[in-house]
Amino acid sequence: MKAKDLRERSQDDLKELEKSLAKDTFTARFKNFTNRLDDTSTINKTKRDLARVKTLLRQAELNAAPSAVPAVEAKAAAAPKAKSAKKTVAKKASKSEAK
Repeated sequence: MKAKDLRERSQDDLKELEKSLAKDTFTARFKNFTNRLDDTSTINKTKRDLARVKTLLRQAELNAAPSAVPAVEAKAAAAPKAKSAKKTVAKKASKSEAK
């Protein structure tokens, strides 16, 4: 499957396709383990198709909620500052104890 063809599908269709590709991947791996799979390249093909579908679903999810991303980045940026402030307080405390 090509990504161009997948982009034309609806979200519900992509979710159903994701489930079927996951099932197909499992089935192919199981058949390969029991030596009933003739073409082993189908495992990698279905895994790649599954990854394409998951990528498109994730992109749609991120495009639907763009306001949530900056809030997460702001929290991540604030976290290192809090650690450095604790270290500064600890250094000042240890210096005053040493005197």
